[in-house]
Formats: sequence, C-alpha cells, structure tokens
Amino acid sequence: MRVHLVQFDIAWEDPVANRARVTALVERAAPAAGDLIVLPETAFTAFSFDIARTLPDARDAEAFLADLARGHRCTIVGGIVAPDTLGRASNQSLVFSPEGDLLARYVKIQPFTLGGERKVHAPGGQIVRFSWQGLTVAPFICYDLRFPELFREAVKAGAEMFVVIASWPARRTHHWLTLLAARAIENQAVVVGVNRCGTDPGNTYLGRSVVVSPHGHVVADAGEGEHVLTAAIDPDEIRAWRRDFPALLDMRR
Repeated sequence: MRVHLVQFDIAWEDPVANRARVTALVERAAPAAGDLIVLPETAFTAFSFDIARTLPDARDAEAFLADLARGHRCTIVGGIVAPDTLGRASNQSLVFSPEGDLLARYVKIQPFTLGGERKVHAPGGQIVRFSWQGLTVAPFICYDLRFPELFREAVKAGAEMFVVIASWPARRTHHWLTLLAARAIENQAVVVGVNRCGTDPGNTYLGRSVVVSPHGHVVADAGEGEHVLTAAIDPDEIRAWRRDFPALLDMRR
C-alpha cells in the first residue's frame, strides 16, 4: 500500500492554476491503481477567508477530485471550501474512491479561531472514517491536530490511520511535527500529515509533509520544497503493535 503526499505552493485564490499544478505533480508521481493520494488543506484556493471567491469553486473542485481519482484509479483526499449541510461555508476534507465516488466528507471541527477562521467557516461536529484497502482511516484538518480528544474519538470508532491536511505556518513547524508524532504514539496509529509549502499574503509555509509510524518515528519526510512524497503503509505494523502492546484496551469509554 502506497500513499503520495502532494506538497506544493498553493496559488492564492487561483483554482485554475492550482488544479493544473496538482495534475502535473500527480502525473509525475505516477501512482499505481489503488494508491492513496493526499492534497493539502484548501488545495485550490489557499487559506483565504474571502468566501465570495472560495465558495463558488466548490462544485468544480469536487468534480476535479472525482476525475483525478477516477483517472488514476486511486483514492484521493483533498481540502476545499464548500457548503455544509446548512449551506454555510466550511473547511472540508473530501475523499473520493478509485471509481470517482464520494467516500467521505469531513468538515473541520476546529476552525482556527485565533486567525479568524471561525468567523467565516462554520465548524463541523462529526468524526468520519473511510476504508482504504481494508485499512480504516480518519481525515482531519490542520488546527484539529491540537485537540487529541478528536483523534481518540476516531480510534474508538476503529481508526487505524489518520490523514491530516494542513496550511501550517513555518513559525510553528516544530509544533506540527511534534503533534503528529504525539497523535501517532498515543493512538498507536499511522499518521500522514500533508502541509503546503511556499507563501500566501499572511504566512510562509515550510511543508514538512511526513508519514509517522505508530511508534512516533518519522518514516518519510517531504522536506521544505514542492515535492510529491511517496511512502509505503503497512497495516500489519499497526495491528501487530496494538496486539503486542494493547494500551488502547485501557481507554476509558
């Protein structure tokens, strides 16, 4: 099982340019049928709060993700701004199957209040999961990473791997890497963290998209530039560690 972490410099409020860049990067990575491809948070508009510019792209973004999944026969995870069930703008992580069908729609439970996100993006309220080649995966978005109770809830629901997509600023890169490792260790889960690189009007981003083992070891690191990182995922490693060191059985329910 392979995962491809698509780390790139997202053009500000320019969906056409971003879709072209994603297409080129994914084609260059040459994923095999059945692989998992992961794009960053708000992958087609960048982390803009101008919903008059971001929200109208939702339908095209969803169609693009479905076509990309279908074209490569892969499962795709990607971040967009889209309406929630009440029609409010929300920060979402969408998952599409190799057939182009929607597998999961996760709405970011913890919008970034300090940065003003909660004023424009309505929070979600539900953990979701999807199956990738028999592995149970839970998607999360950026600031969610600072709230371990969300990840524990996902584990209680059967999650074995987390996919965290982000626009995580360079000045807090140490937090990004530390928290990804913590979520892996405490939940005995693989964590895939996909961050953007480059700049936008408010921040600089170093990337550092990584795959973290259930022991908290970084087993693959995209570094700081634009790059598609390909890594192997071994479900047996997760399940063996949980069997040999069954700490999760002592969770308070």
